[in-house]
Amino acid sequence: MSVSAPASSVGPGAGALEKLIAPLVEPSVFDFWAGLINPAWSWSRSLARVVERRVEAQDAVTLVLQPNKHCGKVRPGQHLNVSAWVNGRRTTRSYSITNVPGRDKRLEITVKRTEGGKLSTHICRELRVGDLLELGPAFGEMTLPAHPQGKWLYLAAGSGITPLMSLTRQLAAQKMPVDLQLIYWAKTRAELCFQRELRELSQRHAGFRLQVVLTHEAQTLDDEASGFISQAQLAELVTDLPERQIYACGPGGFIDTARELTAGVARSFLAEGFTPSAPSAPAMASEVTTVRVQLRQSGRALDVSSGQSLLVALEEAGLNPASGCRMGICHTCVCTKHEGTVQDINTGDQDTEPDTHVRLCVSRAVTDLSLDL
Repeated sequence: MSVSAPASSVGPGAGALEKLIAPLVEPSVFDFWAGLINPAWSWSRSLARVVERRVEAQDAVTLVLQPNKHCGKVRPGQHLNVSAWVNGRRTTRSYSITNVPGRDKRLEITVKRTEGGKLSTHICRELRVGDLLELGPAFGEMTLPAHPQGKWLYLAAGSGITPLMSLTRQLAAQKMPVDLQLIYWAKTRAELCFQRELRELSQRHAGFRLQVVLTHEAQTLDDEASGFISQAQLAELVTDLPERQIYACGPGGFIDTARELTAGVARSFLAEGFTPSAPSAPAMASEVTTVRVQLRQSGRALDVSSGQSLLVALEEAGLNPASGCRMGICHTCVCTKHEGTVQDINTGDQDTEPDTHVRLCVSRAVTDLSLDL
């Protein structure tokens, strides 16, 4: 028996025939039988095969992915939700592309293994050429204008180099039409990604300057600096800060510091943090308690702590809600809150209205809740 498929089940690369027969196709049934012939075949899911894998730095690998036709457009600087099955559970995290997609539509992601990170560990230690990953739509606003001009400053800390690398490569492909300075912080020299290519680009393009800063290296080389980001360090490394537009990416604490140090000085500041900032004192001022969360779809009721995000609390209770960036950007974990009060972990704002959308990864329960899960 055929079951009507929603219009959205037809992917962006669908042809006339696929659109015509879409009402007669159940995507999951098609994917099952097609997958027996070729695992990369799918009715509407964006799947990508690993066609190359290379070690980029200590505990970091770059994957070259060949997506199927359902993958939409991805711009340098944007992120993708990447999913794989790890120990029998579908696990999703967000990763930036690091290349400039070309006619072959291949995408590159560079993944740093994090302690306790299920997907990053799977990618760095187990994923091989020929394996498949599922990709979500691209998101992220840290992209370049059609005709970039002026002076730019990229501030990258740790894995924050990944979106800025794709943007640097984009400018290099345009023969560096702007004055670009990149400051790249890493703990040790062994953890630097793309260092050979970045140094070659700085030698090839007079308008591109690279400064590596190491925070935990015993000795630095002549062209390296040391120490954490500070006002004194920025003043020494960037002599024309008021003239520069800033793109910054790194841990939440790094972003907060960079924003504070350049506020009112730089021409503009746009940032993306790959981990949430530490909750502010007002956001966590209320006493941590145990609250009851009713899950309408599953009919379950859980007791969870109000002192952690709803996403973490639900995962610790054995659930596996859809999630991606885990920092409130991609909206993959959004669900409807029917009743109760939640608080934004980052801002402290409370939502008491019924039937509103909440982001599980950056929301905590203040009272008993009813969620559409």
